[in-house]
Amino acid sequence: MATVDHGLRAQSAIDAAIVGTICSRIGIPHSLIELGLSAGSAVQERARDARYAALGDWLSAKRLGALVTAHHADDQAETLLMRLMRGAGVRGLASMRPVSTVPNRPDFPLLRPLLKWRRFELGEIVTAAGIAPALDPSNGDPRFERARMRAAMAELDWLDVSAIVRSTSHLADADVALDWAANRAFAEVFSDRDALLWEPGTIPRALGMRVMQRILVSYGQAEPRGADLARWFDVLSLGKIATLAGVRGDGTDRVWIFSKARPPNLRPRR
Repeated sequence: MATVDHGLRAQSAIDAAIVGTICSRIGIPHSLIELGLSAGSAVQERARDARYAALGDWLSAKRLGALVTAHHADDQAETLLMRLMRGAGVRGLASMRPVSTVPNRPDFPLLRPLLKWRRFELGEIVTAAGIAPALDPSNGDPRFERARMRAAMAELDWLDVSAIVRSTSHLADADVALDWAANRAFAEVFSDRDALLWEPGTIPRALGMRVMQRILVSYGQAEPRGADLARWFDVLSLGKIATLAGVRGDGTDRVWIFSKARPPNLRPRR
């Protein structure tokens, strides 16, 4: 087991030490990973990135096969609602998957076996074991989006977290189905010299965007944001030409042509 101490609050070192003591008592090897992050803008995002990077290194050093986290149903419901507020698509609304990969470390599976368990249920198990759960004050800090969402959800006694979690599972199934169909459609893309050619026909927008995402990746580009893909698809659907992430798309004919965009012609100043 590993505990990551971000170093962002004075109590964190004490909490990490308590986890180490509990693990020692029940015979579980424990590693303490100290990061020493500084407070500032986007601190939770920076902490998440640093945490997963450090855990990826820990997995590699320990020759372990996977990372298992304790994300639970309330985390999942909060994630879905936050992404709804951002206008996320199917992939984003599917939220956290029970099985995925460690961010930026696709060689390591990331497992979340507790996604169907409620926070209060896990709390009851911990209390029954005679362990006092550690409380992170940032979980109630209204400066953070998740804390604000958590507080809002607490006031809605009619909100069914378990039903929301079931919906994320259905959305994950839909995402897998879209990927399956997109792979079949991408198989119809063919190469001609330095270009990729594709006849979209009447393909639904959601599938077309995923095919174009695969085209970008085939040119060595990172996966773009969904909104950028949507705009690119819409412009080409109007029979126009547009460039995204260094790839030029030409939708002026029935067959769309994709190629590396030419670098700008920079003339030396006189």
